[in-house]
Amino acid sequence: VQLQAFGGGLVQAGGSLRLSCVASGDTFSRYNMGWFRQPPGKEREFVSAISRGGGSTYYADSVKGRFTISRDNAKTTVYLQMNSLKPEDTAVYYCAAVPRIYSGSYYQKIESYDYWGQGTQVTVSS
Repeated sequence: VQLQAFGGGLVQAGGSLRLSCVASGDTFSRYNMGWFRQPPGKEREFVSAISRGGGSTYYADSVKGRFTISRDNAKTTVYLQMNSLKPEDTAVYYCAAVPRIYSGSYYQKIESYDYWGQGTQVTVSS
């Protein structure tokens, strides 16, 4: 499966952005999807994930209550709605996909995912 993320940009603190990740090349509903981010000078970290049918969602503590993940299997797209953005949310955001996840905790692990998009830059100014 190929993934293309877009929707990043420059926004002021307190603002909102919606990221999209479009999948192609395989049946989208077969894949669990995740969003990760890599802040400047730091390692890539988990942000959010959603199960194949959308019934289960997961969030990092740092974004819980501010970000919402969703998916539209008919449009082969996963979304990340980001509200109340903070300067510390500045990062390159990546979407990722994997057909099978064995338990909830594995959604947060980078090594669980087989396919990655190219990343989209989000910059939050103070």
